[in-house]
Order: sequence, then structure tokens, then C-alpha cells
Amino acid sequence: MTVTVIGGGVMGLCVATELTRRGIPAAVRDGAPGPQACSWWAGGMLAPHCEGESAEEAVTRHGLASADWWQGQGVPVSRNGTLVVSAARDGASLDRFARRSTGHRMLDDQGLAALEPDLAGRFGRALFFADEAHLDPRQALSILSARLPRTEVLSGRIIDCRGLAARDALPDLRGVRGEMVVIRCREVTLSRPVRLLHPRIPLYLVPRGDGVFMLGATMLESDRRGPPTVRAVLELLGAAFALHPALAEAEVLELGADARPAFPDNLPRIRRIGGTLHANGLYRHGFLLAPAVARMVADHLQHGTRPEFMDADHS
Repeated sequence: MTVTVIGGGVMGLCVATELTRRGIPAAVRDGAPGPQACSWWAGGMLAPHCEGESAEEAVTRHGLASADWWQGQGVPVSRNGTLVVSAARDGASLDRFARRSTGHRMLDDQGLAALEPDLAGRFGRALFFADEAHLDPRQALSILSARLPRTEVLSGRIIDCRGLAARDALPDLRGVRGEMVVIRCREVTLSRPVRLLHPRIPLYLVPRGDGVFMLGATMLESDRRGPPTVRAVLELLGAAFALHPALAEAEVLELGADARPAFPDNLPRIRRIGGTLHANGLYRHGFLLAPAVARMVADHLQHGTRPEFMDADHS
């Protein structure tokens, strides 16, 4: 059996990698990773417990194995956990987040200072999710892509992982727009992602090394691609200033935005339509859930098992 995977984003690359790992020849049709794919603009947080605050149980359950999968592919993974903080006036939001999630412990200011000295004295309390991790999405995509053959010819079994471009076959797919800012601020040192429960726009800040951070948060019901809006950038930077005032002096290195593919319940789907198998709908859980969906696709092709995320056939 040979397989052609259509789509060179995180879903397509993970599927092709998993098949190749099992000895099934797989080639990718589409260009190399780059700003044309929404995966390029991801945060890269492998945070199954945090996502469980608002996502379905399956997201946490399947996401727990994602860090091991990525590390098994030779992708550097930082396993420093995740911090969730809020201003004192928003303490109820932190308590609510704690009730709705698992895998954390509450830190006082001393405990927070021990993990991230630059946040000492700023929040009083924090939730620490010790088992979570993060990676650099662009590095991860490049590592997978470099190992996979490319093709312009559709042959063998076809797996469609085109994201929003697959709406010609998946009419219930919708776009969820996300916007991000990359900044450099060497005055602030953080070793793990920090989520700020801000009243206007919840923010996540992900360290990339050498004083570089990725800021993200927005989730808009829109399939519009292209540059972020002034409103989004101002809100992201304002929330970052609330996290630490020194970020007001940061250099803005990059602005970006794209639309993530999502189904109505925000869970991924594996769907057979005619002779094509579709794997899509990662929503904001791209790097967290793509390995699990890839394993399900490989199990289905290799052993005929029916994946948890598989829809009825649409032949």
C-alpha cells in the first residue's frame, strides 16, 4: 500500500510521518511549510489539561500523549509546564479555571517566584500545570517536512488534510480566525508558557528563546485570512503589558493571522468520501491533537479499526 497525503500543514505532515514510521510509503502533495498554512502561526502549546477547561474530554485524553509523540520524531520539546495567572481583581476567573481543569496545583506568590522570578509580586497566585509542554511550531513542521518525499501525482490511497481548503468536500467545516504577535524583550525572562486570564482578551505568551515571545489569544468566527487588525494587535499588546510592564518596550518582530479549520463541535473528524479519507478540523488544537488523529488514520489503514473521531461514510 502507498499513500498520497494532500496538505502540508501539521495534520498532513503528522499523518505522513506516522504512516512512514509504520513502514507504509507516504508522500505529501503541497508545498513546504510556510506562512500559507495556519500551522505556521500556531502557539505550539502542548497543554491538554489547560485546554480541558473549555474543551471536550477527548481533547485532554488524546492530547496527553502529544509531547511524547513529537519528541519521538526528534522535535525538541520543552517540558516546563504551563502557568495560568490573573490579576487580583480577576481572582474568581482563576478559581473557575481551576474548577474546570485538572492536573494543576495552586501556587502562592512565593511558589510563583520560584518558577518565574520575573512574575514575583505581580499576581499573588497561579495555577501550575507541571506535566504540560511546548514546542516551536515552525521548527517542528520543518523537521517533519524534511524527512518526507514530495509528489505532484495522486496515487495509491488518498488522504486529504487540506484544512479550510477542503470545504469543497466538507461543507460543515468553518473557519476560526487567530491572530498573533511575535516580540523580543530581553528584559523579561520566562521558561514556560503563561496564560493570563484577562477580562477583555485572555492572553497566552509562549517563550521562543533569546528574549523572543509569541503572543496569541484571539478566536474569531471568521474564515478571513491575511494580516491581523489594529484592534487585535492593540488588545494583544495591552494584555501583554498587563502581564509585565517591561513588555511595553519590546520590539515587534512579526504580525500574523490565519483561519483554523473547525467542525461545529470543535473536535476533529476522520471522514471517508468516496475513495478519499479526510482528516481535518483540528480547531486550535493542531499540535496537541494532530499526532492522535494521525495514529487513528494509520490504525484504520493498517488494521481496519474504526477511529473514535471517524464519521459515517459519505460515499
